[in-house]
Amino acid sequence: MKSIPRRNILLILGDQLDHDSAAFDGFDPALDSVLMVESFEESTHVWSHKVRSALFLSAMRHFAESLKSRGWPVEYRSLDVEGDKTLGQGLQQAIDKHQPQRIIGVEPGDLRVRAQIEQTVKDSGAKITLEWREDRHFLCSLPHFNQWAGQSASLRMEFFYRRMRKQYRVLMEDCGEKPLGGKFNFDAENRKGFGRKGPQQLPVPLVFESDSITQDVLALVEEKFTKHPGDLARFNWPVTREQALTALDDFIAHRLPLFGLHQDAMWTGMDFGWHALLSSSLNLKLLNPLEVVMAAQNAYRERDLDLASVEGFIRQVLGWREFMRGVYFLDMPELKKANHFGHTNALPKWYWTGETKMNCMRQSLKQTLANGYSHHIQRLMITGMFGVTAQIEPQQLCDWYLAVYVDAVEWVELPNTAGMALFANGGRFTSKPYVASGAYVKRMSNYCDGCAYSPEARLGPDACPITTLYWNFLDRHEEDMSSNPRTALMIKNLQRMTDQDRLALRKQAAEMLSDLDVL
Repeated sequence: MKSIPRRNILLILGDQLDHDSAAFDGFDPALDSVLMVESFEESTHVWSHKVRSALFLSAMRHFAESLKSRGWPVEYRSLDVEGDKTLGQGLQQAIDKHQPQRIIGVEPGDLRVRAQIEQTVKDSGAKITLEWREDRHFLCSLPHFNQWAGQSASLRMEFFYRRMRKQYRVLMEDCGEKPLGGKFNFDAENRKGFGRKGPQQLPVPLVFESDSITQDVLALVEEKFTKHPGDLARFNWPVTREQALTALDDFIAHRLPLFGLHQDAMWTGMDFGWHALLSSSLNLKLLNPLEVVMAAQNAYRERDLDLASVEGFIRQVLGWREFMRGVYFLDMPELKKANHFGHTNALPKWYWTGETKMNCMRQSLKQTLANGYSHHIQRLMITGMFGVTAQIEPQQLCDWYLAVYVDAVEWVELPNTAGMALFANGGRFTSKPYVASGAYVKRMSNYCDGCAYSPEARLGPDACPITTLYWNFLDRHEEDMSSNPRTALMIKNLQRMTDQDRLALRKQAAEMLSDLDVL
C-alpha cells in the first residue's frame, strides 16, 4: 500500500452527515482528508432491516459526493469494493495508508462504535492522537444536560422541556417567561381516536425518486443482506439534505395543521397519517433540530395553526429528543443491561415476520417490515407494551428496535425502548409502566375488527393476549403499582376480581406465556 501522508483524518460516521459538523473546523484540503467507511458489522451486529441499511448507505454516499464536489479529498470505503467487516478495519487501512498525526471525529451516538474506534487507534501501533469533538447538532450539550440532571429532584422530561422552551424562546410570550396558551404541554388534547368512520382525507406522502446512487445501494443491500428482514420495494426516505428540506416543507404545509389531533390513533392501512416522517433525517443530521422547531413555530404564527398540534410536535424535537440523548450518555452502560422486572422470555419469532393471530401486532409489524417505520404509539403501546406484559427479555427487544427502524441510532433507540416502552430501568425517567388492555387498542384503532381474539375477553379460547397479559401483569406487580398514584386505579379494578377469577387468569396467562410463538 502506497503511503500518502496526511496531517489529519476526519472520520465521518453514517449518522453524522452534517456540513456544519465540528469535525470540519480547521479542515485544510491540502493537508487533511475525510474518511467514510461502510462496514458489514453495522448491518449485522443487529439483524438490520434492509431499508435501514439502504438509507444509511445511500445517505452516506450522497454526502461523500457533496464533499467531493467541494474539491475535498474523500476516501470512501464501500462494501462492494473494500468490503470492510468492521469500521475499525477500514480505519486501520486508512491509518496505514496516510500515517496521520490525528484522527478527528465527532462524539459517536453509539458507545459501541466509540469503543471500537478508540481501540483501533490504540492498537494501530502509530503515534496518533484521537480527538473527539462535541456534536453541535444538538441543542443541549451533554455537560449542560448533566448539570441540569444533577440539580433536578427528579429526571423528568417535562421539566427539562420547559427549560429548553425558555432558553430558545419557543412558543413563549412576555419576554420568554410565559408559555403561549397558558401552559407548556397540550398532550391531553392530542389523544383522539378516529371513531368508526376512520381517518378522513389522509394526506398523500411525498415520493422521492431513486437516483443512480440509491439504485446501486438498493441492489447492493439486496445482494449482501438477502436474508435480512424487510422489503426494499417501498423505499422512500430522504437521502440528501435537499430532500430532507423538501420533506420538512411538505410536513409543515400539509400535515402539521392536524398533526396533534390524531397523533396517537392507528388504523389498518394507514402507514403514515399526519406524522412528520422527519426523525430519520434528523438522526442522520441532514436536518438541524432548531431549523425544524423554528419552521413549526413560524407556521403557527403566520398561519394561525392549532397550538396543541404545533406544541405537540415541537415537544418531540426540542424536548423528548434532546432529553433521550442526555439520558443515554448519563445512564450508560447500566441502561443497556437494565431488567427491572427480571424478564427472560425470548422474542417471539413473529416479530420478524408479522405472522401472528393478534391483528394489532400483525398490522404494526407488517407496516414496520414494509417501511422500516411505525409511529410512536405503535412502538410504545403495541410492540413495546406486549414486550412488557409478555415478559420478554429487554435486551432482545431493544436489539429488535435498533434493527428494524430507519431512525434507530442507539442514543435515541435505547432509552426510548428500555426506559420508556419496557420500564426496564424501573422508572428512572418515567412515572409508570405503559401497559393497557385490549380496550385501549380498540379505542385507538380498528385493529380489533376481525381479530382472532376478543379485546374484552381475558379468559377462554378467544381471550385477547393483550388483555390477559395486562391483567396478569397487574396481578404480579400489585403491591408496587398500588402505591403509585398513576397506576393505583388499575389495581383497584384488579382487586374487584374474585380469588377464583385470579386463579383462572394466572392459568390462562401461564399457558400463553409458555409458547408466545403460537399467539
